[in-house]
Amino acid sequence: MERLTVDRAQEIIKRFENKNILVIGDVILDEYIWGSVHRISPEAPVPVVEATRRSFMTGGASNVARNLRDLGVNVSLVGCIGNDDIGRHLQSLLHGKQINVDGLLVLDDRPTTLKTRIIGQHQQIVRIDWEDCKSLSQQQVKRIVQYVSDIKYKLDAIVFEDYGKGVISDELVRAILDETAGSTMITSFDPKRGHFISLNGMNIATPNHAEAFDALSIPERLDPESLKNAGFALLDKWGVKSVLITLGEHGMALFERPDVMHRISTVAREVFDVSGAGDTVIASLTAALAAEATNLEAAVFSNFAAGVVVGKVGTASVTPSEILNAVKSYHIDRQSKKI
Repeated sequence: MERLTVDRAQEIIKRFENKNILVIGDVILDEYIWGSVHRISPEAPVPVVEATRRSFMTGGASNVARNLRDLGVNVSLVGCIGNDDIGRHLQSLLHGKQINVDGLLVLDDRPTTLKTRIIGQHQQIVRIDWEDCKSLSQQQVKRIVQYVSDIKYKLDAIVFEDYGKGVISDELVRAILDETAGSTMITSFDPKRGHFISLNGMNIATPNHAEAFDALSIPERLDPESLKNAGFALLDKWGVKSVLITLGEHGMALFERPDVMHRISTVAREVFDVSGAGDTVIASLTAALAAEATNLEAAVFSNFAAGVVVGKVGTASVTPSEILNAVKSYHIDRQSKKI
């Protein structure tokens, strides 16, 4: 992480406020029901959760948008919601964050995706998913492409966030990449395991290790040689300019053409919750690239962001000051060990 100095991190962060980034993907509302557990149900061998409170957070592509907005970036969001109370609640949360939702399709024939997690004694008991994962119609795809065409002149980057709920497709991705061909904007892709999309021409993809090996249809092995081979194989298979594989507690690995690999060690000090960490990675990575960071600088920057967010509970986000403090702490610790 010596590859990112405090001064350079400050310089990158200062540029965020003038950047405009579009997030395209599957928007989700995350619901948490919190309570305590003191007994087992007499009706079935399951715990009885005595609920005490309920909270809602943006999820999926809308969580990526929230992460970008909390970094100070101007954000627009494209996806689809149902014509229902859940969708209206999600829109309200996004409006509260000053995220532009003009590109959201409100559809009568599908519900807003809702993921309800029931938490008892700080442990997740069960998750309930309400969703319809059918693909968008050709007409709906055309509406999204037209929206992108209308605003592309002011965009610095586009994030494609695939949660496998029907928004992201080969047809949509190809049409948008064709629409924006020749521009200098950054394009990044967060893939979904088991959902294979052509990424030819994309700047960077951010699979986790399971998604990376799944895309290659080979057994997952994290030894240095297997990881190296997988990274370069993904560059060729996907046609992207670079690949950042996230490795959980083992950090990250960045692969660039023609044959460059960088290992990045984790900086997380405490890990409470990894949910949404991938959203933070692609948000902070894309924001840094839009702010003219190199691929390596952006990857290290996103590693610091991820190290902060896993210390929080629930799908969370980070602020510029939290990232900057993490960078400062790292360099202070590093310097003290040299003395």
